Amino acid sequence: MACIDLNSDLGESFGPWPMGDDVSMLSIVTSANIACGFHAGDPAGILSVLREAEKRGVSVGAHVGYRDLVGFGRRNMEPTSAELIGDVIYQIGALQGLAKAAGSTVRYVKPHGALYNTIAHDARQAADVIEGIKSIDPSFILMALAGAPLVEQARAAGLTVVCEAFADRAYNADGSLVSRRLPGSVIHDPQAIAERMLRMVVEGRVTAIDGTEIMLEVQSICVHGDTPAAVSIARTLRESLVKGGVELKPFTP
Repeated sequence: MACIDLNSDLGESFGPWPMGDDVSMLSIVTSANIACGFHAGDPAGILSVLREAEKRGVSVGAHVGYRDLVGFGRRNMEPTSAELIGDVIYQIGALQGLAKAAGSTVRYVKPHGALYNTIAHDARQAADVIEGIKSIDPSFILMALAGAPLVEQARAAGLTVVCEAFADRAYNADGSLVSRRLPGSVIHDPQAIAERMLRMVVEGRVTAIDGTEIMLEVQSICVHGDTPAAVSIARTLRESLVKGGVELKPFTP
């Protein structure tokens, strides 16, 4: 039987400003990437999501990003190595403290937004993130974009890597994500998303935006939690995978 993990970016609400329906998403996904306060999230809200994840048996990871609350971590930045290593360590440590209070444990790291996209191909910043992770705990799993150079770089450095696909994002022929600035970069039809992800899990392939068939190594699928139809998309995807004979379970031990 094929198996897959479903993950979502959660804990991103800030004070009185809500971002997504975390409780509903936690009833659907098997892993939760929890904001660490740099791109989004406040301590009280993060703690609440961690408690809910623990209650539901959802695996928890640190969603580390650039220090960019105003830009939601989606603006490209060039921190020095010392700054980026320190920021990664700081964010993981903060989430570990909150997780301990919630009776939970941080088991993996998934970079967020611009940092995620940058380190997929930028060897210097990737090395900084890897060093930050290993400084905290070399047994942490790194979640990375399937097919990106980062995957082999991190594995060569001794980290276990889980490769990720994005349920609602279009792919280029080289396996990279189509820029959000371009039309067709985000897919909104829940059924279309479910069908393409079921095929990806079962056959290991997906149709790129130009019609090219590409192969991807994938152990986890990200369903974004901050879009208007996020819960509907995630629920339709989960139901389709289960109906297709796919087992849903966290990639963490």
